[in-house]
Amino acid sequence: MTFLTDTRATSARQNKGFGLSRALDVWRQRQHLKALDDQALSDIGVSRAQAQREATRPIWDVPETWRC
Repeated sequence: MTFLTDTRATSARQNKGFGLSRALDVWRQRQHLKALDDQALSDIGVSRAQAQREATRPIWDVPETWRC
C-alpha cells in the first residue's frame, strides 16, 4: 500500500504569516548584532548606535520583505 502526503498544505500553513519561529529568528539575529564588537560592526558598515537601536526593536517589527 502506498501513502501519499500533500506537502503543499503543510508548507502553506508553515509559511502563512510571520510565525513564532521567524519571530525568534529575528530576536536571535538582533541579539547577535548587539553582541558584535566595534571592529565587526565596522566591517559590516553598522555603527554601535545603529546596532543598539536595531536590537531594541520589537520582534514583530521587521521589514515588509521579511514577511510571507
